[in-house]
Amino acid sequence: MDKQGAPRREQARRLEILWLLKKRGSISVLELAEYFGITKAAIRKHLDVLQKDRYIDANIRRKQMGRPTFVYRLTPAADKFFPSHYDGLAIEMMDDIDCLFGNSFVDKLFERRMERSAQKYRKEMAGKEFEERLLTLAKLQDEDGYMVKVEKRKDGLYLLEEANCPISHIAVRYRQACRCELIMFAALLDAHVERTECIADGNRKCRYLVREKMGETDGLGRP
Repeated sequence: MDKQGAPRREQARRLEILWLLKKRGSISVLELAEYFGITKAAIRKHLDVLQKDRYIDANIRRKQMGRPTFVYRLTPAADKFFPSHYDGLAIEMMDDIDCLFGNSFVDKLFERRMERSAQKYRKEMAGKEFEERLLTLAKLQDEDGYMVKVEKRKDGLYLLEEANCPISHIAVRYRQACRCELIMFAALLDAHVERTECIADGNRKCRYLVREKMGETDGLGRP
């Protein structure tokens, strides 16, 4: 038996649990057991370790019928396991730029960042219909660490969720980041885009409601 390999596999499984919690927000022992195809007892062992390390906590989920169940959520201590494109130096530099040149200069920095991203995304979206553009946007954002999920709802409405924000610590202080993302999504998709939740506001996810705009252009500046 590979005695050294077993602990590594257990650590890998616990990391998978953390990533699943990040995507779903909260989940029960039964749901975890069904997802991974292992026993509830095995799942509880992993959860006990994660709770001991203070990466997760438990809350009660009440039902209309039947007994309430415990569900598990991430704590702020688990943030270190997820993609993050910031550090203390980056925040200090943003503060210095704001102090030296003013807020309007900070606006321009985020607008330039938005245009660089939009230029890259346009190339991937060229010639695609609305739903294909939306799925391409989700794929590209996911590759950049945003952990994206798209859900199609009725009457042409879509839900786009981002379970992670790689620049969340910057976005909390400089909301231009959030504003530029919203503007970019609407322009690229040629859609009505509404943000209903935001990680920078303390929510667990950024959530967008997206509906195609039946207008004059296709989102890429073409008639």
